[in-house]
Amino acid sequence: MKTAGAVTKRRAAMLRLLFSLALGLLSARLHAADPLPTARPFGKLPDGRTAQLFTLRAADGFTAEITDYGGIIVRLLAPDRAGQLADVTLGYSEVAGYAAKSPYFGAIIGRVGNRIAGGKFTLDGKTCTLATNNSPGGIPCHLHGGVAGFDKELWAAEPLVREGRAALRLSLASPAGEEGYPGTLRIEVLYSLTADRGLRIDYTATTDAPTPVNLTNHAYFNLRGEGRGDILGHVLELRAQRYTPVNAGLIPTGELAPVAGTPFDFTKPQAIGARIGQKHEQLERGLGYDHNFVLADAPRREPTLAARVREPTTGRVLEVLTTEPGVQLYTGNFLDGTITGKSGRPYAQRDGFCLETQHFPDAVNQPGFPSTIVRPGQVYRSATVYRFSTE
Repeated sequence: MKTAGAVTKRRAAMLRLLFSLALGLLSARLHAADPLPTARPFGKLPDGRTAQLFTLRAADGFTAEITDYGGIIVRLLAPDRAGQLADVTLGYSEVAGYAAKSPYFGAIIGRVGNRIAGGKFTLDGKTCTLATNNSPGGIPCHLHGGVAGFDKELWAAEPLVREGRAALRLSLASPAGEEGYPGTLRIEVLYSLTADRGLRIDYTATTDAPTPVNLTNHAYFNLRGEGRGDILGHVLELRAQRYTPVNAGLIPTGELAPVAGTPFDFTKPQAIGARIGQKHEQLERGLGYDHNFVLADAPRREPTLAARVREPTTGRVLEVLTTEPGVQLYTGNFLDGTITGKSGRPYAQRDGFCLETQHFPDAVNQPGFPSTIVRPGQVYRSATVYRFSTE
């Protein structure tokens, strides 16, 4: 026969067990919910629609803020060697700035990134004519998807958790004939935080008719911090033995030229500004670096290290990993002080750099370049990681 004391002890033990289980379930739920991105309004577009800003935050404070307008990376907060966080991307504090005047700050670029000569190409015997929205050297071309590329679209957004970390899925349908492109293209872009302080971007797309596709992101970086001067002292290493020289219209000539013995040799770490002012035809045409580099070991099934940038004063390091065969180095050549960014400071020439992972520019007109054509039944896939560390 059980005594009253034994029953009381048994009940107390059961209550402790139930309480422990409840705490465990609550903790698991909270832990599962913690990574889910938060959202807040990011301002009105000219047509009255409201853009949203999504915050993806890691436990160590590394943070990415992304808007559904243009899929733009608005902020990346990365620590320096002392652990101090700073925003390392150029851009605006509200969506109105991006809609009014933006050199593609942080945006998803498509349907085809970079330039297409004359805004024309032939596909399966048919000539396609695209919008021409850029004229370097007075020579018209199609740039970054045209007058209203993917950078100017309001994407459908779905915040989610991927492998226990914050992620954001963006989706868009680009109808046949948009900007002159054939076929309806359906695109998904997944932004997700990685375990090693990175922001991963996975692109997928399908089409109902043959069309060129070359998606990228146009983030402008300054590892000293946004609005804190130029990037000439940043030390860059590129895993590229060749690059694609351009003509006066900044269209590749078709040549895959060796970087050895030229200002384009970043196979060993070099300050971006060390040779940017040298008298060299290619640098003069681009007003600095605005060139595609041919990456080693392409094509790649998984993102592989393509570039490494170190900023000596803060100790911040950016590594770029990609599945793409090329990367465009752009050194903010056309920034001219007329844009005031998030910090309230104007952006001058060389205040940011871009490393745009990609297939080669004008590939639709260059049979010697890797093809950008996607056909029905195929799935376009591309992945890039921006990974941060310190030293």
